[in-house]
Amino acid sequence: MNKTSRKYIILRAILLGLTVIAIAFFVTRNLYHREEAKKDALRRIRERGYLIALTDQNTLNYFIYRGEPMGYQLVLLESFAKYLGVPLRIIASNNISKLDYYLHYNAADLIALNLPISRAGKKLVNFSDPFGETRLVLVQRKDKDSGQNKPVTVASLKDFPQDTVYVRKSPFLEAEYHAFYKKSGKNAILKEMTDVSEEELIRGVSAGTIRFAIVQENVAMVYHRFYRNLDISVLAFPLFSYGWGIGIASDSLRTEVDKWLSVMKASRQLKKIYLDYFDNQRIVRFLQSEYFSVSGNTLSPFDNAIREQSKQVMWDWRLVASLIYEESNFRAGQVSSHSASGLMQLMPETAAKFGIDSTATPAKQIAGGVKYLRYLDKQLPDEITSPVERVYFVLASYNVGPGKVLVARDKAEKFGRDKNRWNGHVDYYLLRRSKKEPVAKTDSLDPYPIDYKTEGFVDDIVARYYHYRNLIK
Repeated sequence: MNKTSRKYIILRAILLGLTVIAIAFFVTRNLYHREEAKKDALRRIRERGYLIALTDQNTLNYFIYRGEPMGYQLVLLESFAKYLGVPLRIIASNNISKLDYYLHYNAADLIALNLPISRAGKKLVNFSDPFGETRLVLVQRKDKDSGQNKPVTVASLKDFPQDTVYVRKSPFLEAEYHAFYKKSGKNAILKEMTDVSEEELIRGVSAGTIRFAIVQENVAMVYHRFYRNLDISVLAFPLFSYGWGIGIASDSLRTEVDKWLSVMKASRQLKKIYLDYFDNQRIVRFLQSEYFSVSGNTLSPFDNAIREQSKQVMWDWRLVASLIYEESNFRAGQVSSHSASGLMQLMPETAAKFGIDSTATPAKQIAGGVKYLRYLDKQLPDEITSPVERVYFVLASYNVGPGKVLVARDKAEKFGRDKNRWNGHVDYYLLRRSKKEPVAKTDSLDPYPIDYKTEGFVDDIVARYYHYRNLIK
């Protein structure tokens, strides 16, 4: 082999080695950035544009009463989303293992429940700082031996009979359940229920369908006010701290949660929100109402009419219901200071155009309002092709009229934004319609008449609609 061939082979080997090193470098760098993107939940939220939270459905955490979304965890989540400056989306399930699964695979950002901060739990999630403390208690009926072989109320775990104890299946409470099992002299037969709330277990004990259940003490105390035949005096597990669960590697999001939480504690807002629900005297009224999502599936007395008329505009009936709640809180006789009236708060000239007068029944009011929605949709250009975006534009037009929306659309195009997208594009210019060059100059708002609530109007309706979708089937 001559010198030229040898040099060529060496040069080729060097080039091949450098190529392999370069490929390895770029692959490693991409994998690193992918892993970083996976870990940085806060960045993922910013890029997505909204926070996805997981919670359950019950009278305390997340429910709807007479059309209004409520709940301890909901109020906290809304506060935290506002702190981050993003909208909130909730995935609700009473299956805690499913919620943990969603979090593990980045389908959501955090679990908003009172999760016990334990050594075992830290293998599953990154816990926030504690929100508070509670204990586990044994829930049983206040039965007495009347000579008819009725079970006697257990006064101590030392005297626990060999019997079934129902618990909510949770990977975060396995150690606590096992500790109770040992304290019962291994007489307790633990039956884990997969897709139930603690409230359902308490209701089952009160009704006599199950004899024993274990739940968190602060939850038991709330329902004890309503279910007076219950005894919750026997301690099942001593005091523990609880907090939210965040992805195991989501340090950035946990840091933000803890910062927000410290502000909430310092301002005593956290305590106030807690007392609003855990010292809640309204629970009796909630549980007895047919317009309560936990015990029923009804938003208002007008649900059937809303369902029927929504077909005319091809919208989910719950979206139309959210618009009606925004306008009138489901009060058919509502009249505003500017003479807008009825469930859908139509101005007199608009109502007359669509066949509505002062004698119109609620069903006719809804029919007229839906006709107006169809009319507004026809005023929008066909180039707004996204069905979701058309909903945003129709809702905005319902609020301020199609003319102002179309002007804002033209202004958005003029200043380089997408005239066919609402959030962050056309809505920006509708709210700043007095500005000649909105991007370059300080905001100066030309306020709408007092009847209009342009800022937040569309967002509030859409956010409420998502809650209706979660809780009203």
